[in-house]
Amino acid sequence: DDEVGMIQWALGTPELRGPLNLVAPNPVRMREFAAALGKALHRPALARVPAFALRLALGEMAQALLASQRVVPDVARRLGYEWKFETLPRALEEALG
Repeated sequence: DDEVGMIQWALGTPELRGPLNLVAPNPVRMREFAAALGKALHRPALARVPAFALRLALGEMAQALLASQRVVPDVARRLGYEWKFETLPRALEEALG
């Protein structure tokens, strides 16, 4: 909902210029995501997967999972976009509810 909402907001925001990161306002590490997802599903969080196993299974595509990318929505925040789901637990609750 927030991704579509941000696109609609961007189309109606004339002062917006340049790229816009369509991401949540509070980035989390993969470990935090796995824990939150496990909690939302009432299941234990998945065990860590060694990097070599990802590289073996996914080849070059594994780099996208292994590289750290802390993307933040600075432009949307600065221009006043209001997220419907600001936190991961709230977003997962809505998505999996």
